[in-house]
Amino acid sequence: MTNELTGKRIIVTGCARGMGAATVRTYARAGARVVGMDIDDDGGAAVVAAVNGVENGQQAHYIHVDIADADSVAAAFTEAVQVLGGLDTLAHPAAIQRSSDAGSVSVADWDQMFAVNVRGTMLTNQAAFGHMKDTGGGSIINFGSISGQRPEVSAAAYSAAKGAVHSWTRTAAGTWGAHNVRVNAVLPAMATPMYREAMARATEEQRTASYWQNRRTIALGEEYGDPEKDLGPVMVFLASDASHFITGQLIPVDGGQTSVR
Repeated sequence: MTNELTGKRIIVTGCARGMGAATVRTYARAGARVVGMDIDDDGGAAVVAAVNGVENGQQAHYIHVDIADADSVAAAFTEAVQVLGGLDTLAHPAAIQRSSDAGSVSVADWDQMFAVNVRGTMLTNQAAFGHMKDTGGGSIINFGSISGQRPEVSAAAYSAAKGAVHSWTRTAAGTWGAHNVRVNAVLPAMATPMYREAMARATEEQRTASYWQNRRTIALGEEYGDPEKDLGPVMVFLASDASHFITGQLIPVDGGQTSVR
């Protein structure tokens, strides 16, 4: 993927770890200039510093953001566009995840899930669109989930929030296409640090249940993917001009775990 994104100016949210960090590294290797954003300043800055230290000639920059706060998003995106000299792509992995039951999920947990995962998607997308619409367009890549496509008895609020992200992605794509801004969502099934930590804490019974609900349905090997090897090329494609006629789509990157109709 070397140089496939040369000249592209990209913001990546949630860059401190997991799929966000992998996306920053992937875009930098593909030749893009990248601004990584996160609420975790130490983690985000470390990812960016590693990219600048290892990848010869590649430049990344870190900016703090709270994606649930409108003022924080507006300020961070304005600064990022000044650093980059414009904006071609927003990749938006930033999100939170926690367990909840439909019968007992609290108002506080529900509101926080929607504030970060749904309001954060709206605010970052709107900010990106504001900078893209008058400069020829661009690509916004949201992060959905199989959880937004199926019942999730142990993650009711997260499932509802991701379903809202899917609906928002379609609506934004339909609204902003006239400005040549395309909006898609990937639905990844990746072995992130958060997933590995959860499995390490789980009991044998919980790991068995997780296998049958999740990995058993992954047709390509019954294992979660690698964020850089398996998700990275898709992220490059959606950021590149090769995807110029694709918008409003939910694109599973999950080894066949689910299908979207």
